Amino acid sequence: MSVINHGKIERNVTLLLVLSLLVVSIGGIVEIAPLFWMQNTIEKVEGVRPYTPLELMGRNIYVREGCYGCHSQMIRPFRDEVERYGHYSLAAESMYDHPFQWGSKRTGPDLARVGGRYSDEWHVQHMKDPRAVVPESIMPPYAFLADRDLDLRRIAEHLKANRTVGVPYTPAQIDNAAADLAAQADPEADVDGFRQRYAKAQVRDFDGDPQRLTEMDAMVAYLQMLGTLVDLDGYVAADNER
Repeated sequence: MSVINHGKIERNVTLLLVLSLLVVSIGGIVEIAPLFWMQNTIEKVEGVRPYTPLELMGRNIYVREGCYGCHSQMIRPFRDEVERYGHYSLAAESMYDHPFQWGSKRTGPDLARVGGRYSDEWHVQHMKDPRAVVPESIMPPYAFLADRDLDLRRIAEHLKANRTVGVPYTPAQIDNAAADLAAQADPEADVDGFRQRYAKAQVRDFDGDPQRLTEMDAMVAYLQMLGTLVDLDGYVAADNER
């Protein structure tokens, strides 16, 4: 009987079209509907905050240069992944990413927890000449980042754009965007207000050239914060108890 019914469906174009649309609609609803309640499905995690202006600029450069094409930022909950890259990624760690950088291909290593793993100098040299620090690397050089001054003119607009899609930047953060951006890369700056606006933000000259604020500063600042905001000790303990 099932064979006969299947044959009828295949020979009746209208019926086949209607049933195909029905199946696709159900699948689409299952995939799309949860997105409308995303805020209810993401577990709140202490420590996650919006990017600082400098980190956001670094992330914009990371996206601009297509780094996501070779580096993912999502550690899967498998033993080999965790042993190599660290604790598996939490959904909340990507809640302020628009678009997210999970990735689907790894030509290079995952970067979800690369922050603090290497020194600033290592990152700068790796960007300038990848094979100088990783001989087997096939990554192209990005030395030009150290030669390009960072454009501060529209950073407030970048924060406003992110706020429109749900990133909770405050009026104070937007008003002080340009000043906060410059202060984070200047160890001599007064950063009391900046630190109040951005918890756990790292302040220093990131590219080794304190006389200039470059795209390299922004890129290194972004990489050095990845995976550093959340205290994972409690999650590790909970995993060990299971």
